[in-house]
Amino acid sequence: MSVANFLEGISRRRSIYNLGKNVNLSHDEIVNVIEDVVEQTPSAFNGQSSRVVVLFGEEHQKLWNIVKDTLRPMIPAEQFAQTEAKVDGCFAAGVGTVLFFEDQAVIKGQQEMFALYADKFPEFSEQHAGMAQFAVWTALAQLGLGATLQHYNPLIDNAVTAAWDLPATWTLRAQMPFGSIEKAADAKTFMPRADRFKVFG
Repeated sequence: MSVANFLEGISRRRSIYNLGKNVNLSHDEIVNVIEDVVEQTPSAFNGQSSRVVVLFGEEHQKLWNIVKDTLRPMIPAEQFAQTEAKVDGCFAAGVGTVLFFEDQAVIKGQQEMFALYADKFPEFSEQHAGMAQFAVWTALAQLGLGATLQHYNPLIDNAVTAAWDLPATWTLRAQMPFGSIEKAADAKTFMPRADRFKVFG
């Protein structure tokens, strides 16, 4: 792959809020790509702390019902309709959701094994999580799918763990609803490069 192709692939990754279910790929095809991408994502000391749950159909809808049920008592009734419309129209409207977790048991084990860096492993874990999320997001874009990255954690953590009987050591880090692109993202703007980059030598 050329650098140009790599950059083109990255540029296709955008926040798509108008998702649909018009997807011709099978669930297995999508899951296989996600598994391959996460497996190839680098992690500190090859700890491989990322964990992923992929939801389709009723299970996908269940997640977004959990989000709404969790938020309902926290938001004034006159404002909740807007929140519900966003959840239903932007996230639940997709064909599936990827849930990203970090396994705290792995992090604890690394802290014990590499005591010199013990205080750094939570930070390393967040870096690994971010890379996995970015890589999956970019791969979905290459499949022609739209996605966004959401963070309703930690509000929904306990309900999600209970709903899918997940290990208590898995900490939810992000939710990525995905589906067909029903409306493309607006043009992206960038700040001046001189404000972001410095080169010496």
